[in-house]
Amino acid sequence: MSGKPKLTYFNGRGCMESIRWLLAAAGVEFEEEFLETREQYQKLIKDGALLFDQVPLVEIDGMKMVQTRAILRYIAAKYNLYGKDLKERALIDMYVEGTADLMGMIIPFPFTPLKERNLALIIERATTRYFPVYEKVLKQHGQEFLVGNRFSWADVQLLEAILIVEEKEPTVLSKFPVLQAFKARISNIPTIKKFLQPGSQRKPPPDDQYVATVIEVFKKD
Repeated sequence: MSGKPKLTYFNGRGCMESIRWLLAAAGVEFEEEFLETREQYQKLIKDGALLFDQVPLVEIDGMKMVQTRAILRYIAAKYNLYGKDLKERALIDMYVEGTADLMGMIIPFPFTPLKERNLALIIERATTRYFPVYEKVLKQHGQEFLVGNRFSWADVQLLEAILIVEEKEPTVLSKFPVLQAFKARISNIPTIKKFLQPGSQRKPPPDDQYVATVIEVFKKD
């Protein structure tokens, strides 16, 4: 074992992508094992690796961690991306939960039947419910980062959310100049810049092959 965190998930974004983002932002190298067959998934369950029979699975510091939010909080705390005190952590949690709600509308999108996909609703929510909040927060305190004037998990996840919404609607930030500046600024942090380069462990938008693999692995016998 190399000592690097090991991530077990599909070769795609899903619930693991925010974990990849956070580890990359912290400058932490990690290994990945991709689920490709139902047999792999069943073996993880049989071996007791999945506490609730669910992935993502992250092996770190001798633990086999499941549940996306628990994993993210652990990584954020371990690598000093979780604020300096309880109040800052509460703010980070609120901002992260907001972006998670937005991304929660996008992650299931490729698995939704074409006739039921509502991209307009996603863009409407992004531009009227979520992005205005972050625009206002950054504008009011005039600092470079969302919380405590230091780089945190909240900044990482907001950038991730901005970029995945922009994949659906490239002009989504046209009315948010402060967020445009935030995006440029955070994208140029060395660890983030590296993660955004071709060849990194960042995953592309889900394609038909990814969707088919997930469905095959999770299918019921």
